[in-house]
Amino acid sequence: MIIAIEGTVLCLIFGLMVYIMSRKPIKTLFNYPPKIQERVKTLPEYKAEIPTQKNKVAAKIGASIMFVIILSLILRYINGCETFLIAFIHGFCLFTIVNLFDLLVLDIIWFCHDPYFVFKGTEDMVKEYHNYLFHLKGFFIGEGLALIICALAGAAVRFMP
Repeated sequence: MIIAIEGTVLCLIFGLMVYIMSRKPIKTLFNYPPKIQERVKTLPEYKAEIPTQKNKVAAKIGASIMFVIILSLILRYINGCETFLIAFIHGFCLFTIVNLFDLLVLDIIWFCHDPYFVFKGTEDMVKEYHNYLFHLKGFFIGEGLALIICALAGAAVRFMP
């Protein structure tokens, strides 16, 4: 039961973070399908605002570090995990819940169907905005990342008092 509660809370927190970041969609251009990214990069009105590769990497590393810290604290001090394996398994379950929420609710239901996320000059790219396979691939990439993040969180838990 606790995993359901924690999963729900983490989904709400993650959803809020995504909502805040999405208020300026150009800042999250690297989360769009490649063909949309390519088109937007050619549009003059976005030239000065397009995030660089350095911004993308920094954002991903920053988010990963934040996830490791938050997950470690939850696993150790809320769940009482003391071993690497228990923390890793529990953390991976929580991460997968949030990753599924991201895929189904945030990406497929919200992003793919909300005109707010359509960049001016890409309105004809409906097929790319509804590219569910892109988001499904992102889910599996997220699961790979979860293995690393949960291993780091499990290691951190192991050394926490």
